[in-house]
Amino acid sequence: MIARHIRFEGRVQGVGFRARTRRVAQRFAVTGDVRNLPDGAVDLHVEGIESEVSAFLEAHQEALGHLIRATTSADAQPRGDKTFEVTW
Repeated sequence: MIARHIRFEGRVQGVGFRARTRRVAQRFAVTGDVRNLPDGAVDLHVEGIESEVSAFLEAHQEALGHLIRATTSADAQPRGDKTFEVTW
């Protein structure tokens, strides 16, 4: 089990970014959450087996990459989430 913490900057709020991220996540065996940040960025925590996390991130980039100006990514500790949620 691996986990990644990713911060997205760009045109990522007010455009359905979180909902579309959740729809992409539902196609893979991943859990976690995605939320807006006060500074206009979006925060993503995703976890699962490495192949599923990698496939999710590739599909996410393909679906939403045109909205992203910058990405910061780091390994994270798995939290044991049971679902993938949009949080507020």
